Amino acid sequence: MEPKKLVHGGDWAGFTEEYGTAPLDFSANVSPLGVPEEVKKALKQAIKTVDRYPDPLCRSLCRKIARHEQVPESYVLCGNGAADLIFRAVMAVAPKRALLTAPTFAEYEAALQQVGCQVERYVLREESNFSLDDGFLAKIQPGIDLVFLCEPNNPTGQVSPKEFLWQVAKRCQDCGAKLVLDECFGDFLADPAAHTFKNELSRFPGLMILRAFTKLYAMAGVRLGYALCAGEDWMEKMRAASQPWAVSSLAQAAGEAALDETEYVRRVRTLIATERPWMIEKLSLLGLRVIPGQANYLLFQCPVPLLRPLREKGILLRSCGNYPGLSDDWYRTAVRTHQENERLLQAIEEVLR
Repeated sequence: MEPKKLVHGGDWAGFTEEYGTAPLDFSANVSPLGVPEEVKKALKQAIKTVDRYPDPLCRSLCRKIARHEQVPESYVLCGNGAADLIFRAVMAVAPKRALLTAPTFAEYEAALQQVGCQVERYVLREESNFSLDDGFLAKIQPGIDLVFLCEPNNPTGQVSPKEFLWQVAKRCQDCGAKLVLDECFGDFLADPAAHTFKNELSRFPGLMILRAFTKLYAMAGVRLGYALCAGEDWMEKMRAASQPWAVSSLAQAAGEAALDETEYVRRVRTLIATERPWMIEKLSLLGLRVIPGQANYLLFQCPVPLLRPLREKGILLRSCGNYPGLSDDWYRTAVRTHQENERLLQAIEEVLR
């Protein structure tokens, strides 16, 4: 029986049910170093509080995030992962028309469809490695209520010059459109501080930045993310769109502990910065077209089907055929440890023979 096709990668449970063992998962873009030890300790300690409701306002965690991001505490809103905040941002705006790039993260359109929004896609050109260009600015017109941008973009890993993002934000403001800038993979850039748009929040109250603990700290199962925004009305509507206790007490404790993990973050970023160019080179030597992304994953094109052959070798890869703007011969792979990356490359080489 063919495995059930899901929208996203990371279906380790389906693989385990099929094969009775855990896969080597390259389909989900989380830290290959696993959950930091202090985060594990915080989760264990927080078990003592599970007989009480979690703080619905995440007060302590929001204060710590505000200090970490160097923004006012009023700018911070926590959620059950970035996906939760995407849906709440859309519900708060209730847009009639929205603009997305293609390809990009699927949950933007999924959330927009829930409110009956008309989605307009700006298709990124394969010949320019799916980079954003001035044509996107021209699509931001009066009547567009909401714009989503993923920086770095998922699944391409491409980033836009900060000057271009400033033009996007200014264009949205002039046209009366809200802008959601998804920076969930920004920590994997060579210089995250130089690319983030958080210092522009006070200038653009219609701008919202999304961050998550999922990727950098390998906390995908904990479900914790946060939004940064200076627009009080938008934030209040997002709070109203939430269930009463969206973030568990365990997630809040884990998030506070994670923000102290500076050495862990340094090791993850060093690993990705070393392995990513190595993987680009090795995949290219196999005759595959690789998009030179800057996150902890790579998009590449392969003329030979890879999903099932690699699955039979115990490896999960992300097929990108369900991304608007991509065909079935595009795949996304996470960047993991050197030993794991070597195993993936060897397996791909065997399939290509």
